[in-house]
Amino acid sequence: MNQLLSEKRSKINFKSFLWHAIFLALASNFMDIDTVIPAMLIQSGGTSFHLGILTAILLGGSSFFQLLFASYLSNKTYKKGYLLTAINLRVFSLFALSFLFFFSKNIKSDLIILFIFIIISFFAVSGSFANISYMDIFGKSVKAERRKKFFTLKESVTSVGVFISAIIVRELLKSYDYPSNYSLLFLIAAFLLLTASLGFWQIKEIRSKIKINKGIISFFKQIPSEIRQNSNLKYYLLLINTFGLALSLLPFLILFAKENFDLTGKMIGNFLVFRVSGMVVSGMVFYRLAHKVNYKFMVKAAAIAGALIPVVSLFLIQYQFYYQFLFILSGFFVSAYKISKSGILIEISNADNRAKYTGISGAGDIISMIFPLLAGALISVFGFHIIFIVVSLIVFSGFFIARKLDCTSSISQKN
Repeated sequence: MNQLLSEKRSKINFKSFLWHAIFLALASNFMDIDTVIPAMLIQSGGTSFHLGILTAILLGGSSFFQLLFASYLSNKTYKKGYLLTAINLRVFSLFALSFLFFFSKNIKSDLIILFIFIIISFFAVSGSFANISYMDIFGKSVKAERRKKFFTLKESVTSVGVFISAIIVRELLKSYDYPSNYSLLFLIAAFLLLTASLGFWQIKEIRSKIKINKGIISFFKQIPSEIRQNSNLKYYLLLINTFGLALSLLPFLILFAKENFDLTGKMIGNFLVFRVSGMVVSGMVFYRLAHKVNYKFMVKAAAIAGALIPVVSLFLIQYQFYYQFLFILSGFFVSAYKISKSGILIEISNADNRAKYTGISGAGDIISMIFPLLAGALISVFGFHIIFIVVSLIVFSGFFIARKLDCTSSISQKN
């Protein structure tokens, strides 16, 4: 499809995606799924069981619905309209959360938690719908030699804004009490996400060559053959399941903190600032080393960082001040994983099967669907220490899985 994509149009599309990336990065701090949203649930009266359900919805549920939507979207030659619809649904969900907390003083705690689950479900499902459309449009709207540069440039150019927004979020959490602070955070997030979507209106989408799918059953039947034909897809699925454990565990770091010391708005804000700091520094480092390292290197780095997080948390939990610095490591892990995950998926797919592969990768992330639901119960029975150690060992196995990936191209290459 790239022979139909002019250099001029590719550059315009590149800037449009970058516009979206900048404002999405700003919005993400106001609705951060590893700090702000878990803390919101916990301060609303949520337990470890509730946190497990929330995490399963945000990670596992979103991934599962990617498969359902991939079957439908694979039959569509144009996906821009679906992308904008999905983003608008996410904006609506954020407005709904803001209104919920604005009126929460007059609502019972159990009912608030129920509404949170419902709204977050819409938020997660629309996100998975948007992700498939986004990956497909990006793959055919930006020339191949510029894609890898985009993923690392995105991390670099958004660094300052992301850090500033994290500081703002921390100040809002400190300055306003629950529930006003969350109402304000989600209101700002909604407006920023709406602004981010404006970038997509400039994109001129190229028609996709499609193979008509007969439905979800037919789509499921294609998965084994796709995995057999592309061994990289198999190792990719193993990796995202392995790292899914680490991602699923991150919200429980907030609960772990609450169990051991007073969880204040200031501390939640500090968690976010340190996490963003880790993401900013790692993004800048990987951007500077873009011509020297490849996706395989980044995946190995993510495996080491992800394995260290639960173990280090057990040592730092006795020291309230130093525990905050753990989120620097979590930021490094999330940054390395996100860059490499998106980049590898683009590399192992093409314009004809990218929507399908995105759906397979979402549905293939089984751990993110199951583990959060079990984690709450397992932690209540076995405690944080045993569960954290087991997760650490499993995540570290990702280092050896990464060695089997055939992904030797550098993250960025000169045009």
